[in-house]
Amino acid sequence: MNMVKVVAVPMHPEGRKFVIIFAIISLVFWLVWQPLFWLGVLATIWCYYFFRDPVRSVPQGPGLVLSPADGIVSLITKTTPPAEMLLGDTPMIRVSVFMNVFNCHINRAPISGEVIAINYHHGKFLNASLDKASEHNERNAITIETTNGIRIGVIQIAGLVARRIVCFTKNQGMLNVGERFGLIRFGSRLDIFLPEGVEPSVGLGQTAVAGETVIAHLNEEQSQWPIERI
Repeated sequence: MNMVKVVAVPMHPEGRKFVIIFAIISLVFWLVWQPLFWLGVLATIWCYYFFRDPVRSVPQGPGLVLSPADGIVSLITKTTPPAEMLLGDTPMIRVSVFMNVFNCHINRAPISGEVIAINYHHGKFLNASLDKASEHNERNAITIETTNGIRIGVIQIAGLVARRIVCFTKNQGMLNVGERFGLIRFGSRLDIFLPEGVEPSVGLGQTAVAGETVIAHLNEEQSQWPIERI
């Protein structure tokens, strides 16, 4: 871990109280036993690192669907989306991005559009890399509709260590592609449901970067169009 790069990256406000807590614990460790203090310092730096909020270069192009999370593409499967997501009952391709505790956990909108549904479900805290985590774990499902009526679903899924899903956006609110819409504390996963007929542009095991990696193109013609970065 490059400490200079960690310090140079801003931290999301959600992480401030955790860094303060870690720092206070480190001071207590100093009074108890100094070697523990240095462990506390490392833990405080890691906490800052976890809540980092780097600037991203968001691709701009018709039909681009971007990764909503940093991490590894852990699953690509075809399944019926939850009914509350308003995506219909036809099986859709679901791409899962698994985030470990060292990934940036800021979640970003895969497309621009209106948030037409947000549904939170209490659940278990199974390992987020497991397929059954989509059904059994605590999760928050968001459906985004583009101006031309295309709908894409994104689900924030809590993991084995994660204990809090945070969603910044509101129902009927507008999101721009690459815009921050939430985060999950300490390890988790995001699922994205692609419209019927749209194939993923990523493969299993590929590293994805939120707001930068192209997950899919909405049609074959658009996939050949140039990409402009901002």
